[in-house]
Amino acid sequence: MVYNLLYPLSDSIHLFNVFQYLTFRTGGAVMTGLLISFAFGPWLIRRLRERQASGQPIRSDGPESHLAKQGTPTMGGMLILLAVTVATLIWADLTNPLVWVLLVTTIGFGAIGFADDLLKLLNRSHRGLDIRIKVAAQLVLAVGVVFWVTSILEAPLDHGLALPFVKSLLVDIGWFSVPFAAFVVIGSSNAVNLTDGLDGLAIVPIMIAAACFALIAYIVGNTVFTEYLQVHHVPGTGELAVFCGALVGAGLGFLWFNAPPAMVFMGDTGSLSAGAALGIIAVMTKHEIVLAIVGGLFVLEAVSVIMQVASFKLFGRRVFAMAPLHHHFEKKGFAEPTIVIRFWVVAVILALIGLSTLKLR
Repeated sequence: MVYNLLYPLSDSIHLFNVFQYLTFRTGGAVMTGLLISFAFGPWLIRRLRERQASGQPIRSDGPESHLAKQGTPTMGGMLILLAVTVATLIWADLTNPLVWVLLVTTIGFGAIGFADDLLKLLNRSHRGLDIRIKVAAQLVLAVGVVFWVTSILEAPLDHGLALPFVKSLLVDIGWFSVPFAAFVVIGSSNAVNLTDGLDGLAIVPIMIAAACFALIAYIVGNTVFTEYLQVHHVPGTGELAVFCGALVGAGLGFLWFNAPPAMVFMGDTGSLSAGAALGIIAVMTKHEIVLAIVGGLFVLEAVSVIMQVASFKLFGRRVFAMAPLHHHFEKKGFAEPTIVIRFWVVAVILALIGLSTLKLR
């Protein structure tokens, strides 16, 4: 908004020329997201405690240590949604349609997560939305925003798949790109959701991935950098860096309240929306496969659940003591802070590997 309002006045007021720089506006989004989280966090937590007398339902079959968390409110993801949305509206170029695709995706998946969290609270159960309704809602929303993206991007980017470590190769996968991209969005959303099981565990890898994609979006949207690094130029994606900055700032603010012992849980409201945001950014920047590397921790968590379910149904055996993976380590006796910090380290390593794909081609 400030870009649209103030930059046109830069001819007469030279100071406003600074708003043309993505780096300045991304930094502004980081600070705005952080300040909004700090400003509204205590108030929101108080309100959630008032309305959630018993807090988030704790699974009886989960790790015993989680019983001590009874009474901690959930739906803290609303704070992230508020901070990210406001910061993006303030600092991004609102004439860019990709920004609106990103906001609609984030808020839409946040709404699905909100409904899921609300039903869990009302039913006093860890089961929320009926799984068929939940998947159907995600599928409709994901396919809708993917069609929106394909209508914005020009050929061959609209149906092309870029491969990491390969120079200037864009594989035309035709209309299969729509279900593939929808799978990326839904898969990313639910993978982040599965990771959100310990205090502070999910939000730091979310921030790491958002920071990586802020850089990727900035590079992919800049012709100078794309020519130098020999990656595909996608016009308009530079503005997505502003959203990523907002997500980093909002995540930092949320971590202040979510650090062990957590004052509030993110809930599906935050995890589904943040995961979907990362997924649609990867689709728009044509770095879907790189997301699987940068967000490799989320992939590991999701795969652990798939392996556990498949093994039990096929062979009657469990691969892990409990899934997702972080619960397996809890069952093995690892302390929660140890698991969280080591998973953060893994997330950093995977992010560095993902970023290396920009140069190793």
